[in-house]
Amino acid sequence: MQTNFTPEQLLDPGVAESEKILRKCVHCGFCTATCPTYVTLGNELDSPRGRIYLIKDMLENGRPADEQIVKHIDRCLSCLSCMTTCPSGVNYMHLVDNARAHIEKTYKRPVLNRLTRAMLAFVLPHPGRFRFALNAARVGRPFAPLFRSLQALKPVAAMLELAPTSVPARSRFAEPGSHVPRAARKGRVAILTGCAQPVLKPGINEATIRLLTRLGIEVVVPKGESCCGSLVHHMGREEAALDDARRNIDAWMREIDQGGLDAIVVTTSGCGTTIKDYGYMLRLDARYKDKAARVSALAKDVTEYLTMLDLPAPSQPTGLTVAYHSACSMQHGQKIIRQPKDLLKAAGFVVKEPAEGHLCCGSAGTYNIMQAEIARTLRDRKVRNIEATGASLIATGNIGCITQIAGGSKLPIVHTVELLDWAYGGPKPEGVQVPRTSYQPAE
Repeated sequence: MQTNFTPEQLLDPGVAESEKILRKCVHCGFCTATCPTYVTLGNELDSPRGRIYLIKDMLENGRPADEQIVKHIDRCLSCLSCMTTCPSGVNYMHLVDNARAHIEKTYKRPVLNRLTRAMLAFVLPHPGRFRFALNAARVGRPFAPLFRSLQALKPVAAMLELAPTSVPARSRFAEPGSHVPRAARKGRVAILTGCAQPVLKPGINEATIRLLTRLGIEVVVPKGESCCGSLVHHMGREEAALDDARRNIDAWMREIDQGGLDAIVVTTSGCGTTIKDYGYMLRLDARYKDKAARVSALAKDVTEYLTMLDLPAPSQPTGLTVAYHSACSMQHGQKIIRQPKDLLKAAGFVVKEPAEGHLCCGSAGTYNIMQAEIARTLRDRKVRNIEATGASLIATGNIGCITQIAGGSKLPIVHTVELLDWAYGGPKPEGVQVPRTSYQPAE
């Protein structure tokens, strides 16, 4: 794609990086076939190629974002399916992130939209605030239909509908400290505790720690961790995201200096995609760029890390048929395709892959709140494809997908690591039903 940025414009690092990305686009349109919003809405401006034209026009002319640009950029899920499809290597992720930062700086949103986004940024990245909000949602849930009838309040209705009817107790595994291996020590890792996940489903990190310590891995929960930054990053709140990244880097570097780390294990694939991008995000920060690159190199999805270990034969193979939903941030963001399925098969599960596996379920951070109608359409399409496999349960590697899909399917949905922990001697995941003859609990 030909660009016409001035030398003065290219002095801005964000514009300069965007210009490099734009030049790689050859207008081929392959991305449109795999873009969930284009497939759903059929509007060229709701495809990656259409959004690229909008971004180019906005940045090249040095003008503030307008209502049309904001509408179509906001509809982007950042699923990154387009990057998997693109034959030219266009880094759409960095381009749309820069566009969102530009929107945040130059566009004044309607009051209720602005307040909703500010509330999400204030609440979701902080476990204590999030837990309080979920408990409060029980009072507001009866009013969800009323809110849904008013366009400006639809995000509030979506929040109330997504909130669980009960909130699990805070897990002791979330407290900073070290979990010693229960077998001969083979390694030492830090685990990202996260923000929303330990509130919604603390059993995921509990299963990870149980499994790793049984395999001889010391697991450290570092003091001073925060949200990975992805929630505010995708809202265009660039400085807030970088502050989160710096806090985490400081926490992990302390552990690296004290006892060394073989990996930083991440159990939410959306967080993993962002942490693996810290090196890029902080490339202009002289104090942090080297540390950020080191942290990005150490970050591993839990399934990615488990494939690096010598796993024993499963002690509790069930033979259950599992539909594996590959989260967008897993398959497109981190390019982790094979590892989760191979681990499940080796653990004794029969793995089914749903049709249209490349399409997003509609979760995408806060997307299922801010773009609830599109998200619901994508969820229903995903659920139909999953249930068509005939599987008895669903496995995935992202808490957002778990919450989203659970709202449309009666099949139990669990994190992949919960099934692996069960197969290798841990407890049966909550909600999973198995025939008595196919499962014998560990002694």
